[in-house]
Amino acid sequence: MPLRVVFAEDNYLVREGTAALLATAGEVEIVGTASTLDELLSAVDEYGPDAVLTDIRMPPSGSDEGIRGAKQIRASHPEIGVVVLSQFAEEEYAYDLLKDGAAGLGYLLKERVADVEELVRALTEVARGGSVLDPKIVEALVAAKEHLAHSPLARLTDREREVLGHMAQGQNNAAIAKSLFLTERAVEKHINSLFHKLGLTEEADVHRRVMAVLAFLRDQT
Repeated sequence: MPLRVVFAEDNYLVREGTAALLATAGEVEIVGTASTLDELLSAVDEYGPDAVLTDIRMPPSGSDEGIRGAKQIRASHPEIGVVVLSQFAEEEYAYDLLKDGAAGLGYLLKERVADVEELVRALTEVARGGSVLDPKIVEALVAAKEHLAHSPLARLTDREREVLGHMAQGQNNAAIAKSLFLTERAVEKHINSLFHKLGLTEEADVHRRVMAVLAFLRDQT
């Protein structure tokens, strides 16, 4: 059964083009579209989708409607996952989106739209309560800290930074191990080490770990 999705984007050509791309995957059914925040919220109430894909900037203000919409949708419909698309790697927006909980939320760069398989994976992940964070956002967060001599991130090994990046995308230990061609035992050791270096307590829940990492990075800005 295809994943039922509501898609919000104020640019008509982008909206129709993205919807057409997703249709080719065969795993997604666009049940409704919107071009404003109000239209998005109405479409969600009307269609009750499995997931929402929304641009970060839409009328009326063209600023952060996608983030505000995501928060409202998660509050009123916690069973619906939301992926927010942004043109740029804006760490502050990612933090704002996820600071109250990462479950069922994703933040991707618009360039990912061209990779239908990746986009479908992200929508599927948030629909089942997972979280997805674009690797470039993670890189930007880490890079912003690495120039600070006092930052604990400077103490991480290259492998630990890789593991941190995958963790921030919401991947569990098994998925990280598969992505990095490691054993799960090795991944666990890297996670224990990086959390120790960052002064963070490891949580069993992967979403709490995502938030702990994001909160730490944001707090040190």
